[in-house]
Amino acid sequence: MAMYTDIAAEIYPPGKGTVPNGVKIYTASAAGIGLTRVDVERSGLRRPQGRYITLDMPQFAAIDDKNEAYVWAIASQLRTLLPKEGLVLVAGVGNPGVTADALGPATAAKVFVTRHICEAAQLPPGTRLRPVAAFAPGVEGTTGMATAELLQSMVQQMKPAAVLCVDSLCTSDARRLGCSVQLSTAGLVPQNATPLTQQTLGVPVIAVGVPTVMEADSLQTGGRPMVMTPKDIDAIIRHGASLLSLSINKALQPAFSVGELTFLTS
Repeated sequence: MAMYTDIAAEIYPPGKGTVPNGVKIYTASAAGIGLTRVDVERSGLRRPQGRYITLDMPQFAAIDDKNEAYVWAIASQLRTLLPKEGLVLVAGVGNPGVTADALGPATAAKVFVTRHICEAAQLPPGTRLRPVAAFAPGVEGTTGMATAELLQSMVQQMKPAAVLCVDSLCTSDARRLGCSVQLSTAGLVPQNATPLTQQTLGVPVIAVGVPTVMEADSLQTGGRPMVMTPKDIDAIIRHGASLLSLSINKALQPAFSVGELTFLTS
């Protein structure tokens, strides 16, 4: 049985097998960063319709999470998926009490939030500050409220141009654990929860994630379903959240330098 994966580039690996009609694949690499773009142009395939961009980088546990080449690589791709203007609501999806699932909340905590400034302050002419809000909805087991319910209420109240969901992902390739980033216009489609998509929230939903877990081989676990995480998962989440938040900030506030954004969120 094939192992589950959230990574579209693993379902449609470049140069391997036959690509079904309605799927287009593009690859490139520069400065030690590999890019795979998968465009799913019709429904009925193994992934929902949308664009999926995977960036393969060095291991996050040892990465310089303020390296401008890495920040720019993610930010420049993310900017192509986001609306050009309007409020963006960043949702850090996941369980902060489980290390491998804490990427979303840890990232949301470092997002440069500006909605309150844009609404309350008289900004000088020419100031280019995009309104951004961020929160971590937690998990239904501790709040009693589903993530989709919370986001639907917030979207109705705040009317953002887009929702940006950050979450931990599952991979079928151990080489991608803690060293790849996937961006997608298809939103998040959890296995056992309501999807977070434009259809359910009513606005474009962009998903950003890092694979932090993979299914264990059932032959090695006596048939019991288990997942594995790298032993340095704490460092992966810490550096991954810093890199993703800085990249999100740079994508949303391109007028600021990486150094300025780091100062503003420190």
